[in-house]
Amino acid sequence: MKARFLLSLAVASLCVGSCEKRETAEVSPGKQDSTFARDVEFLKNHTEVHVLKDPGSGARVAVVPAWQGRVMTSTAGGDEGVSMGWLHRENIAAGIKPEAERAGLARHIHVFGGEERFWLGPEGGQYALFFPPPPAEYKFENWKTPALLDTEPFEVITREDRKIRFAKEAELTNRAGTRLKLGIERSVELLEKPAITGMLGIELSKDTPAVAYRTTNVVTNRGSEPWTREKGLVSIWLLGMFNHGPGVTVVVPLKDGPGNAVNADYFGPLEKDRLVTTPKAVFFKADGDYRSKIGVPPSRSTGVAGAYDSQRGSLTIVRAVPPPGADALPYVRSQWMDHADPYAGDLINAYNDGAPAPGEAPLGPFYELETSSPALPLQPGGKLIHVQETMHFSGPAASLDPIALKVLGVSLEEITTVFTKP
Repeated sequence: MKARFLLSLAVASLCVGSCEKRETAEVSPGKQDSTFARDVEFLKNHTEVHVLKDPGSGARVAVVPAWQGRVMTSTAGGDEGVSMGWLHRENIAAGIKPEAERAGLARHIHVFGGEERFWLGPEGGQYALFFPPPPAEYKFENWKTPALLDTEPFEVITREDRKIRFAKEAELTNRAGTRLKLGIERSVELLEKPAITGMLGIELSKDTPAVAYRTTNVVTNRGSEPWTREKGLVSIWLLGMFNHGPGVTVVVPLKDGPGNAVNADYFGPLEKDRLVTTPKAVFFKADGDYRSKIGVPPSRSTGVAGAYDSQRGSLTIVRAVPPPGADALPYVRSQWMDHADPYAGDLINAYNDGAPAPGEAPLGPFYELETSSPALPLQPGGKLIHVQETMHFSGPAASLDPIALKVLGVSLEEITTVFTKP
């Protein structure tokens, strides 16, 4: 029973995709998986793409309105620069099919990849948005991504060289039967290099290419009734898929606080060759070879997660600054079960893809960084806001090390040796 539950959760709870294995280029030092131009050209063959550009640099961000204003990929190096997002090419080419023609995982979700997608939580639990009301059980056949987060496009409101804004009016009913009328506003803004250095409080050397963007996500209660804990609150949930590799390590900085530093029981316990927790940070292997997930609650999270890829020479930072008093705010739990406390969830999550069972193909593979907003009670007209910044830096280790020390609180040497220490 437990094995079946974990397998179902693994397939659907995080980054569900076709079980066909995507062909990817062999990863070696300095070798890129794809160029930005190649990925954008492929995307344009199947959907509308908006490319945000910084005229003063090679920074680019590709955004798709049809997939909820999703950031599909970005680069610091212009058209021929390394493409940072992970794309599921087979699913993109297949497109969105009519309900009656869908088979396999397409009946539950269309997985296209992308390095930041807009979702809402909770996924599971008594206030789930991905399950029908009881007596339906928490089984994969009953799990389905709401059309709002899967097949419905977001409307483009305005577009500039470095910024695009979307809007959407929608209605959802949670597992408890609560009807939620909501308005969604989302913007994606490409940040200039001075803004990046200002956020980090550190100067970037000239040999450190960088691309960064900020998304501002707003959910408004459009109904006539307040949203309450007793009837089910929602959170803004942002998830990004990135290219895995044997040299990729996720780092989640820690702050002092009550409770566990990391929740690692999503798919079962992890050994020290895949998860190491120190007083400063959580280290999590993201090689795409072992399906696993971790979470860090708001009482221990700084709102930052990162990943260093020693083979590609890249450092990714995802930042969602927690609101004041986040430790005491409700964060949803999404595991497939009823919860004694449905608001004792995580602020930061990380996922590593891998085979769901011996002999089966992985979903990607890829790795994922996720952030969530608190789930706040909202009066009619009240707003929930969640801002996330994603940054990619590349270059020699000597250039990236000061960034890792400043933002993640650990050196690249600590990151690259953490799983080899006795």
